[in-house]
Amino acid sequence: MTRQFFGTDGIRGTVGQAPITPDFVLKLAHAVGRVLRRTEERPRVLIGKDTRISGYMLESALESGFNSAGVDVVLLGPVPTPAVAYLTRAQRASLGVVISASHNPFMDNGIKFFSAQGTKLPDDWELAVEEALAQDPVWADSAHLGKTRRLDDAAGRYIEFCKSTCPSPFTLKGMKLVVDSAHGAAYHIAPDVFHELGAEVIRIGCSPDGLNINEGVGATHPEALVEAVKANKADYGVALDGDADRLQMVDADGRLYNGDELLYLIAKDRLSHGHVVPGVVGTLMTNMAIEIAFGHLAVRFVRAKVGDRYVLEALEHHGWTLGGEGSGHLLVLDRHTTGDGLVSALQVLQACVGSGKPMKQLLDGVDLFPQTLINVRLKPGQDWQASAALKAARAEAEKALGDDGRVLIRASGTEPVVRVMVEARDANLAHRCAQSMADALTGEQA
Repeated sequence: MTRQFFGTDGIRGTVGQAPITPDFVLKLAHAVGRVLRRTEERPRVLIGKDTRISGYMLESALESGFNSAGVDVVLLGPVPTPAVAYLTRAQRASLGVVISASHNPFMDNGIKFFSAQGTKLPDDWELAVEEALAQDPVWADSAHLGKTRRLDDAAGRYIEFCKSTCPSPFTLKGMKLVVDSAHGAAYHIAPDVFHELGAEVIRIGCSPDGLNINEGVGATHPEALVEAVKANKADYGVALDGDADRLQMVDADGRLYNGDELLYLIAKDRLSHGHVVPGVVGTLMTNMAIEIAFGHLAVRFVRAKVGDRYVLEALEHHGWTLGGEGSGHLLVLDRHTTGDGLVSALQVLQACVGSGKPMKQLLDGVDLFPQTLINVRLKPGQDWQASAALKAARAEAEKALGDDGRVLIRASGTEPVVRVMVEARDANLAHRCAQSMADALTGEQA
């Protein structure tokens, strides 16, 4: 059986269109509840959400669906995705549920799940839920319906967890930070984490109204953070996305650092303290300069498919702890079971404070290769993988690049587009190579 509803990170879509409708979400929760009750007599699930206006509606539907299957519910309110993963484990719950569409605009939403251990669930579990969805509901009788309560201090508990990932002497006293929460789930949490560690905090993107999540702010729009850091003469800026599992950072000069660079910085800092870093996982999109830099540190580097799910799978396969994506999804598995923007930011700041060096100095000698990305829209039925013209253009490009660049061509998972990416030390060469391959594809459509 193939998955009909679950994607690589739960179920996501436009609110009001299948499957993100209240009737389906109720059925989904009921089906999940029935799967849980196969192994537990009285399961208990935690539900957290971001700040989208649709979260109220979907939260109610989930609550009703779980209760109807005899499952108890604990409502967490608006909290980051990694907070749900942590609290599920800390509260010994059966399952964690997140209502969020991460970095997407407010009109989208989604549902994703965490196991009792705060980890992503396997494909077999998702298939079992989809099988249950195809069956008629079995409503619990009145005496066995689930109950719902609210966890009063969910935010406070998670704040304490974030701080606990740093050693107790660590402090941010004397530091000025701009914190951008993307008008999302961390709006009332991220500023407090840094403030309680001693920093002076300037808040932006911390005034959600249900409609402005990720709008012009946050990790997907870091230009707002860059301007705020420079305007306030801050030491650093921290930008999260709508559910706070992505991170981008800015230094006092207004220079933006992406996930590739932050991952390298964390690994290098650990090595400087004598810790063993046997390997690091990136993705097919990780900048080649980072791979070369890890080679200079004698740290093995492995590429996974794009998506934090695949980075996590590779980390578990190798038994490593550090991995991530340029988008800012960073995994530090000896601190948390899932990607966490706040925990990752603290790891970076800990490296800067402990070394007495700014990010720029810690990344001295690591210069990202320029990248050119061209999206080529396919015509119906076009088999781009069989294109002789593309193969010839690619061979010519790879010969021109040699060891100083690379080519990545992959199909989009959401639209009829092929993404042609070239990175090289020479930006002009990267652009010429990418354009030649894109032209090879579009020339076949004439």
